[in-house]
Amino acid sequence: MKFFQRLGRSLMLPVAVLPVAAILRGIGYWIETAAGDANLVSAIFSTAGGALLDNLALLFAIGVSIGMASKTDGTSALAGLVSWLVITSMLNPDAVAVFQGIEVDAVNPAFGNIENAFIGILAGLIGAVCYDRFKNVKLPDWLSFFSGKRSVAIVTAGASLVVALVLYFLWPFVYGGLVGFGEWIVTLGPVGAGIYGFLNRLLIPLGLHHALNSVFWFDVAGINDLNNFLNDTGTYGVTGQYMTGFFPIMMFGLPGAALAMYVTAKTKRKKIVAGILLSSAVSSFFVGVTEPLEFAFMFLAPWLYVVHAVFTGISMAITTILPVRSGFGFSGGFIDLVLSWVNPLAQNPWVIFIMGVVWFAIYFFVFRWIILRFRLKTPGREDDDEFSDGPVDTTDNGYLTTGAAFITALGGKENIVELDNCATRLRMEIGDVAKVDEAALKRAGATGTMKPGGHSVQVIYGLNVQFVKDAMELVMAGAEVPDTPGPAADGAVAVAAPPRAIVLKQPIAGAMVPLSEVPDEAFAQAAFGPGIAVEPTGDTIVAPGPGRVESMFPTGHAIGLALDDGTEVLIHVGIDTVEMAGDGFETLVEQGDIVDEGTPLVRVDLAKVRAAGHPTVTPIVVLNAPDAVVGLR
Repeated sequence: MKFFQRLGRSLMLPVAVLPVAAILRGIGYWIETAAGDANLVSAIFSTAGGALLDNLALLFAIGVSIGMASKTDGTSALAGLVSWLVITSMLNPDAVAVFQGIEVDAVNPAFGNIENAFIGILAGLIGAVCYDRFKNVKLPDWLSFFSGKRSVAIVTAGASLVVALVLYFLWPFVYGGLVGFGEWIVTLGPVGAGIYGFLNRLLIPLGLHHALNSVFWFDVAGINDLNNFLNDTGTYGVTGQYMTGFFPIMMFGLPGAALAMYVTAKTKRKKIVAGILLSSAVSSFFVGVTEPLEFAFMFLAPWLYVVHAVFTGISMAITTILPVRSGFGFSGGFIDLVLSWVNPLAQNPWVIFIMGVVWFAIYFFVFRWIILRFRLKTPGREDDDEFSDGPVDTTDNGYLTTGAAFITALGGKENIVELDNCATRLRMEIGDVAKVDEAALKRAGATGTMKPGGHSVQVIYGLNVQFVKDAMELVMAGAEVPDTPGPAADGAVAVAAPPRAIVLKQPIAGAMVPLSEVPDEAFAQAAFGPGIAVEPTGDTIVAPGPGRVESMFPTGHAIGLALDDGTEVLIHVGIDTVEMAGDGFETLVEQGDIVDEGTPLVRVDLAKVRAAGHPTVTPIVVLNAPDAVVGLR
C-alpha cells in the first residue's frame, strides 16, 4: 500500500497544474461554440489549456520518475522522459505501420491510443528504477565518461525498448478485448450503461477507457452517441444515454468528494490541500475535467476510487432509465450542459441539477465516513513521514550546524550507510554502531537515541526532523557549515527556563506509575515525550481534556488527541497490545470527533490483556512539549 501512496504523492506534482489548464481550455471551448466558429481569443485560451491537458501522460512520466526515485534528482526526470519517448515512438501508428509493412490506416486502433496515463506512469516508474539502480554504477576507464548518472538514460532506453516490445504484442489484445466486451454490454440496456460508467472510471488509470468510449460514443458498434447528439441525427429519448449520467457526477459528485477530503484533512494541512481541492472541484464542475481530483486520491486511497466508479455506474443506469438526456462535445461539465440545453435531443436536462444535489450529498457523507472509518490517506491525511508541509529551506544555517554535529556524533559520513526519516526521528543504517556518541547527539539537539538491533540506529529529534535529514545530506555532499549554534529539537528552548507544567484529567482509574517504570524502552526513556503512566483498575479510557481525536488506531489500543490548549497527547493502553489486533478493545469515538473532558474514548477488557501476556500499564505522553512536567488530577 505504501507503494501506491508514494505513487499518488508523485502524481500530485503534475496534477497540481491541471485545474487552471482545464478552466482555460473550457473557456476557449465555450467561446468557440458560442461564436459558432474558432477565433483568435478562443484559440489562445484553448491552446494554452491544451498545452498541459493534451500532454498529461508526459507530465505523469516526469512527475512519477521524480517522486518515485529514492532521492529527487533531475537525472531521474530525464530518465522518465527518455522512457516515455522510446515507448511512445516505438508504438505510434507510423512506426507500427513500418514494422508490419502496411498502410497507417490499417494499423490496429489500439496504437492510436498509446499516449495515455498508464504509459506515462509506467515510463516514470522505469525511469525511477533505472536511476536508483544505476546512478552510482562504475564502468571501466575506457567507458568512464558513461559512469554514474550518465549511464541512467542509456539503461532506461534499453529497458523501455524491452517494455515496448512486450506492449507491441499485448496492447492490441487488451484493447481489442475491451472493445468486444463493450459491444456485448450494449445489449444489456440500463444495466449495460451502468457497467460502462463503472468501467469508464475504473479504466482511467490505465488509459483504456478510450477503448470503451469508442464503442459507445462513436461509430464502432453503430451507436455513435456523441456525434448523433451533436448533429441531431439520433433518436429522441435514446441518444445521449451514454453521456448524461456523467453530468451529475462530474458537476456535483466529485466536488462533494473534494469537500469530504478537505474536512477530513489534518488541521495543520487544510490550507495546503485547500488550493488543489478547490481548483480541481471548479474544473470538474465547469469543464468536466476530473483527472486533477481523481488522480489526487485514486492511488492514495484506491478503494475509495472504486466507490467512485460504482457511483458513476449507478448514475449512468439511473439517467438511462429516467427520461433525462443530454450530451457533450468536450466533457460532462456545466459549460457543455448549458451549450446542449437547447439541443433538440436534450430531454429534461433540469433533472440533472436535482440529481446533482443528491449526488453531492452522497459523495460527501459516504466519502467522509469511509475516510474516517478506515483512516484512508487522502490528501492532507498522509503520515508525517510521508508528507512535506511545504518547501523546506535546507540551506538554513541552524539545521546545517545541527546536521553536521549529528554526522560527527554518528562516526562521520563514512559510517552512515543509509539515511532516512519518519515523523519524528532519523532512521539509519550505521556501519559501526560502536562509534555512535549518544551524549554528543543529545548535546546537538537529539531528545533520545535508540538502537533496535544490528546496524540500525534511530535518533529522535522532533517534527522538524526532515529539515535535519536534508541538511545532513547537504553536509555529506560537501556543503559549507556555518559557525552558529543549531536549533534545538521541536519544542525545546534556546535558554534555560522553568519546565512547563501540564496537568491532565486521569484518563482511567488506577494507581499512577512513573514513566521510567514502564516496561518499554521507548516510553521509559521518554523518547516520545514526557508523561506519566497508570496501572489501571477501571475499564474505560476517557478524554484527559477538551479537544479533537487526531488518531484512533484500528485496534483501539492507542488514541492521539489534540487538546484545545494545543497539547498533543498519546494514550497507549497496555504494552505491545497492538498484537491483540483489537481483541478486548471497543472504540467509542472515531478519528475527527470533538470531545470534552471525560468523554469515553475506549473500553478495555483488562482480563483479556493479562491473559494475552501483556502488561496493562497505560502511558499518557505529551508529544509536543519535551520540557514539560506532566501530572494527573
